[in-house]
Amino acid sequence: MNENVIRAQFPHASGYLNTASVGIGPQQATAAVGAAIIEWGRGRSDPGAFDVDVGRARRAYARIVGVDTTAVAIVSQVSVASAMVAASLPTGARVLCPEEDFASVLFPFLADERLSVELAPLDSLLEHIDDETDLVAASAVQSSDGRVLDLDALARRAAATKTRTYVDVSQAAGWLPIDAGRFDVTAGGAYKWLLSPRGSGFVTVGPNAGWIRPLYPGWYSGPDPWDSLYGPPLRLADDARRLDASPAWFDLVGAAHSLELLADLGVERIQDHSVGLANEFRAIAGVEPSNSAIVSIANKRGPALAEAGVKAAVRAGRVRLSFYLYNTADDVARAASALGYRL
Repeated sequence: MNENVIRAQFPHASGYLNTASVGIGPQQATAAVGAAIIEWGRGRSDPGAFDVDVGRARRAYARIVGVDTTAVAIVSQVSVASAMVAASLPTGARVLCPEEDFASVLFPFLADERLSVELAPLDSLLEHIDDETDLVAASAVQSSDGRVLDLDALARRAAATKTRTYVDVSQAAGWLPIDAGRFDVTAGGAYKWLLSPRGSGFVTVGPNAGWIRPLYPGWYSGPDPWDSLYGPPLRLADDARRLDASPAWFDLVGAAHSLELLADLGVERIQDHSVGLANEFRAIAGVEPSNSAIVSIANKRGPALAEAGVKAAVRAGRVRLSFYLYNTADDVARAASALGYRL
């Protein structure tokens, strides 16, 4: 990691171990959003000019998840993408999900009464995929405790059973290398590990995902959005942009800067740093090492973290710490000491 870059972009990150809830915006992103808002307040916003930042964000996200730019669409939230996938399935389709998964993955499928949804424990999820499974929908990394789904095994099992796949990468993209092209559809909210304003998110579609219906097409779904403003006939882009929602302009301004920073730093390097710090904490706490940047631990001294200047979260009754590129060994020591572990 380039420590000088990190210090310059994240001067206030000391003690922040809550990226799994909300990432910290880098200085270059917050400055760009602020400048855009000032221009808006002065009546100088140019709608067409935002297309530059939308394109930058799309290209940088493609680099981070390992796909071509033409495979990336823009959404606002993961729940929107999940609902699109659910509505694209035929009546009676059998959908398999982890019973512990985040609501934005589960609820759109459970709410669709046309579908037959089977829930299974995450640890045995792949064993439940068979020739009768139409779609498996799961998070790459669990929000509550940081468990990492074996994506290689999922891709192999899905291919063997001809099962469609939908993967939420919100808790993975940015620190875990993702080859999104192996899956029919992936979706990611960008406000966590991708350090972007909330309201920015992305979908990727694989080469066999023509079954996904554009449920909310608008002017930005056209081959050239500025030629798709009025009237018929229906005009949709012939790549993933057919699934675009109209972009949240200011959010994408920030996302463009954040995503380019992450793509330039390199996900593998970020993974080594983040998981390394998480395992340093695990070693102090007497917990087995893991492949996750998220640490979930039963500890009744959670309130002491805030007193020590550590920002963390409680999920499923356990303290959740998330280690990222702007964290250091000092953050590990401060959190461990506050929780009562001997250094």
